[in-house]
Amino acid sequence: MPNVVGIRLEGCGKIYDFEINGLEVRKGDRVIIDSEFGLSIGNIAVDSHFVEKPAKGLKKVLRLADKEDLKRKQENEKFGKEAKGFCYERIAARKLPMKLACSNVTLDRKRIVFYFTADNRIDFRELVKDLAARFKTRIEMRQIGVRDKAKLVGGLGVCGKELCCRLFLTSFEPISIKMAKQQDLSLNTSKLSGVCGRLMCCLSYEYNEREGTAGRKKTGETVIETAISEITEVVVKSSDIISQEIVCCPLDQQAADQQAENLPAAPAKNVEPQKPEDTVTHKRRRRRRHRRRAAKKDE
Repeated sequence: MPNVVGIRLEGCGKIYDFEINGLEVRKGDRVIIDSEFGLSIGNIAVDSHFVEKPAKGLKKVLRLADKEDLKRKQENEKFGKEAKGFCYERIAARKLPMKLACSNVTLDRKRIVFYFTADNRIDFRELVKDLAARFKTRIEMRQIGVRDKAKLVGGLGVCGKELCCRLFLTSFEPISIKMAKQQDLSLNTSKLSGVCGRLMCCLSYEYNEREGTAGRKKTGETVIETAISEITEVVVKSSDIISQEIVCCPLDQQAADQQAENLPAAPAKNVEPQKPEDTVTHKRRRRRRHRRRAAKKDE
């Protein structure tokens, strides 16, 4: 069984397993790894552990990162901004229908990866030739979605905080308008969409997928409560979304409470109860009586 560690290449990106190759590392260390893009600096997010069935082609940790590696990374970030600016110019010159998101330079500068978004497939062969002639290295273009672009670029949401995908979300889950509908939110897509133009990821935070509801029940709704040996029908009195707690009572108790609420107040002692006011029915009966009496007198 190989001894592996979990490594992140980005702030809140996915965690990948790398074989430590006998090195003494711990969580939080920065190491040099040989990823699919080339030499990169990663952060150890999961301590070393043994895996019985590792994935095929398991990469290895080369060594711990030193000051020279960190300094080279800062230089590569400046070099990546320069490459991104030149790529912007060539895209505008060739009038390509694509939007550049960011660029990534490997630690040894043997490869530059450009991420972009586009509605359709783009023929960027001439653009790659321009970039390769300018930087004298391998150029790779990768088309990504708008949600991935928001994760790479970052920004502020409608709540005023940094985007969730930039802070802690490691992967994107499918979001549907049903989640907003079950939470009694406005179904206006302009209010439910994030900076990426898609439905906000936070719509799933208070949505209970197992029950198919927003994790709450409406007050007064009849539900079925299951116990170890019996099944009873109860009525919801209150519910809390955050704690996902529902307070119920039996139907008999609910009926008794409603009957108690509808009963008139008991009259005070030594006080004669007031006569009820004349209603429309009483007035009609009195009129009929007067008519009958008047008809008998005429006879």
